[in-house]
Amino acid sequence: MYQWIPVAKPEDIPPGQCGEFMAGDRMVAVFHVDGRFHALDGVCPHQGGPLGKGALEGHVVTCPWHGWQFDVRDGQHQFAPSVRQPTLPTRVENGQILVQLESDESHDSAGPSP
Repeated sequence: MYQWIPVAKPEDIPPGQCGEFMAGDRMVAVFHVDGRFHALDGVCPHQGGPLGKGALEGHVVTCPWHGWQFDVRDGQHQFAPSVRQPTLPTRVENGQILVQLESDESHDSAGPSP
């Protein structure tokens, strides 16, 4: 089951910018490119750098730690075809940017309640 989680307001991310936000227990990076919002898992797979604090040029974000680059539209690494950063569906509703997560990702992973 999936759940839509509010992470920011559209005005929080001006065109051509990005931001880092928590969605449940998950860090997400949200990008405003060509009038649309895109979201990636916010933790770079290389060494855990914060993609939401990276440099966004066009539709490519560069991780601020070691320079890994990803297309924010589909998560594709720019130089390694086998590496793809997980993407998250986004939508804007009632003045909020929402990202879609599996419902178990947005809750404490301590297990089911009694």
